[in-house]
Parts: sequence; C-alpha cells; structure tokens
Amino acid sequence: MTTKEILVGSHVSSAVALHSAFRRGESIGCVVMQIFTKSGRSWLGSKITDKEVDAFKAAAKKSSIKMVISHAGYLINIASNKTDSVKNSIKSLIDEIERCEILGIPYLVLHPGSHLGAGENKGIEQIINNTEIALEASPGKTMILLENMAGQGTNLGYKFDQLKQIIDGCKTKYRKRLGICLDTCHAFAAGYDISTPESYKKTIKYLDEVIGLEHVKAIHLNDSYGALGSRIDRHAPLGEGKIPLQTFEWIMNDKKLADIPKILETPSDNEMALWAKEIKLLKQMVV
Repeated sequence: MTTKEILVGSHVSSAVALHSAFRRGESIGCVVMQIFTKSGRSWLGSKITDKEVDAFKAAAKKSSIKMVISHAGYLINIASNKTDSVKNSIKSLIDEIERCEILGIPYLVLHPGSHLGAGENKGIEQIINNTEIALEASPGKTMILLENMAGQGTNLGYKFDQLKQIIDGCKTKYRKRLGICLDTCHAFAAGYDISTPESYKKTIKYLDEVIGLEHVKAIHLNDSYGALGSRIDRHAPLGEGKIPLQTFEWIMNDKKLADIPKILETPSDNEMALWAKEIKLLKQMVV
C-alpha cells in the first residue's frame, strides 16, 4: 500500500472559509479530512452561497485530499423528548444534511443523542422517528453516520446493539442512507476491549456480527483518558491514554478496515502540529 492510498487525516477547521480546509488539511498530510460546514456550537449556519460552493468544489478537484466528511453540530439531540429541543434538533439536522448535499460531502457524522432521563428505549424510539423525519425532508445521497458513544450520562449509542436497533428501526428506504462511524475512544470507554491482539479481533468480529463492517463508513482514531468501561468521554493524544499505541497499528493494518477513512480528533493546545505528527506516525505504521 502506498502512502497516497492510506486513508488517514484529521478534523480540520473551515472557520475562515469552507474551501480553506483543503489547504490546511494538505499542510499536515491529510489524505481524508473531517470538517464542520458551520459552527459546531450553533443550531443553523448562514446560507452557503453559489460562490462558496464553486470555491469548495474547485478546491476539492485540485486537492490531494481524497474524501471529505462532515461532523454535525453538538447541539443536536434527536433522542430528546423535550419539544423545543427536538424541534431545533430536527431543523438543525436537516440543515446539516442539506449543506453536505450542496457541497457533495457523502457522510455526516452524528452523535445519536441523550435520553435525558426518559429511558433508553424511549430515547431510541425518538432517534428512529426523528432520523426518518430529517431524511425525508432532505432527499439526496448524503448518509448519516451514527457515531458510537462512550455512554457518559444518558448518551445513547454506546452499545453496538443500540446502533443496530436504530438502523433496523428505520424504514427500508431510509436505511440505505444510514451508516456507522466507529470511535476508538468511545468504544474503549464503553467497555469494548481493543487493548490486546485477541480482544481487538474479538471486538471487530463482534462489530461485524452485530452491525456489519460494510456499514462502518468512517473511523475516529482517538486514545482514551478514561479506562476500559469507564464510560468517560475524554479523548487523548495517541499513546498518552489507556489504549495501547499498538492498537492503532492493528487498525491501520487491518485489511478489513483499509478502505474506511480514518480521522483523528485528538486534543492539543496546538492541534495542527499534533495531527501532523500523528498522521505521519499512522502512515508509518502501515506495512
């Protein structure tokens, strides 16, 4: 496998301008990248102009970056049963999908949401219902990738079975636009052991059996400050948390995962420098 074929990168800021993310991503060695198409802390973004769309697509055409995925804003909680929250969340999710569709971004990563005390079953029902509403209102090709969570608080989606339940609960016409984003920090914190060769293989096999690896469309590569099963959602730089650095080598060399884009979201006061170092390290791991 050549370096150009290793689908690894990081989250990249697009705050200055959407198309500027390509230059920033290239500067740290991204082959794939994740962006926000608007502020991750706002419900709605300003309308994307035709000029911005043209600039983004022109930059994409010239860029060495092979794929862009988007992450939905953090305010969205489609598991909530609170009227105002759900109304705003659905509206925001529709906006996110439409923005991706306009820009030609194939995947939108979404946190499934928190039930806020209503109970897991009720929360999952809400996610299914509101996902269908959002997809019905925003036809196109962009897929929602449900991200597995650490299980902190009342977060849902920390069990692979819950993600499967959400996908299977949606009508067939919507399922084709649903996939999974696997986060290593979240999986480990939720209790899925990936710290030894045996446990790593067991977890990947279980993921395949429950959901199917064909539905995993993106991977977030993050170490975890929280211990195995701690349900603490706190990312760590690679090699500085509780997940062995070797785990990431197994992931990078797992042929079953080779065609899945892998995105770093590791924290640092100087994220660009950290990600440049980690992207280089991950590429060097591939044999």
